[in-house]
Amino acid sequence: MTIRHKKPDSKNSQSILSSAEKEMMFTLSLQTNEMSASTIVRNIYECFRKLGDALLIAQGIESRDHLEPLKELMKISVKADRPTGILENLRKIRHNINYYGYNPSIDEVNDSVNIAKTLFPPILKEIKKKITSSRFTMFF
Repeated sequence: MTIRHKKPDSKNSQSILSSAEKEMMFTLSLQTNEMSASTIVRNIYECFRKLGDALLIAQGIESRDHLEPLKELMKISVKADRPTGILENLRKIRHNINYYGYNPSIDEVNDSVNIAKTLFPPILKEIKKKITSSRFTMFF
């Protein structure tokens, strides 16, 4: 893990959150089939990674890998039917898609979509609340 400390940047964080939200909406609008499977899983993962990046940037931390943003997300306490730790499974599937030519099954795509629908909204809401909170910027 390589971390670079910078000045906290709430505007950049908010921009990343907005991008993640728009991309997630688009990704969830795609029809699930064998042709779209890899794209859907990759995009869902990337949207979650962006949420973690936004949280880190708001704290003045620039991560250079994918692990730290996910670890930040897993620290967030949200009420959902799925645990945030499941995001590690998404990371592994995305890694296999990108580096080993793995083709996810329709069941894996459907599970990824379920993870997105279950976890993305409450995590996004919590991060937005943290970024706009004056207490958040005081502690970081």
